[in-house]
Amino acid sequence: MSKVITTEEIPALFKDNMTIMAGGFMGVGTPERLVAGILESGVKDLTLICNDTAFVETGVGPLVVNKRFRKIIASHIGTNPETGRQMIAGETEVELVPQGTLAERVRAGGAGLGGVLTPTGVGTVVEEGKQKLAVDGREYLLETPLRADVAILKAYKADKAGNLVYHRSARNFNPLMALAADLVIVQVEKLVEIGEIDPDEVVTPGILVDKILVSGREL
Repeated sequence: MSKVITTEEIPALFKDNMTIMAGGFMGVGTPERLVAGILESGVKDLTLICNDTAFVETGVGPLVVNKRFRKIIASHIGTNPETGRQMIAGETEVELVPQGTLAERVRAGGAGLGGVLTPTGVGTVVEEGKQKLAVDGREYLLETPLRADVAILKAYKADKAGNLVYHRSARNFNPLMALAADLVIVQVEKLVEIGEIDPDEVVTPGILVDKILVSGREL
């Protein structure tokens, strides 16, 4: 069965109350057409896991502006004033996580681990409500793993099996999130036949990818 989907099929893949991981760093590496499909679907009360909420008009910003998220787990929200406004107003719950900790929590979710130990945040507000463990006389926070119902990713190129090649810094969180979701949907610029990608170039193996949307625009 082909993994390739059309834009018309995107809305049916999402439901209310889902947890969604979105790749990207300030919108770079975020699949804008998948974001548009989620917006079109009308789903709400979502939980978002992402590095940042980009800007009002880019990345996951349009979903924030349209109040589709019940909760956002991110390391940075400063570039999108609407995220901050909703947080202060109590309209959206925002959990701020140090960037390295966020990456490791996603990695732990993809690897099936029970969490990670990190000294980051010890002695600050970050430790509130978290378990602390001492290892060799040093205190660590136990940070729990993150997983999602759906990961929406962006890659530069895919073959029809779903093997992915990323474009420079647009790679960012995408490969980690491909491991940590039940359904993985990727938007790509180019689609090629199986065998046309050098195996050494593959970052995300096709076995992890469920759906492929071809955007038709090359970087």
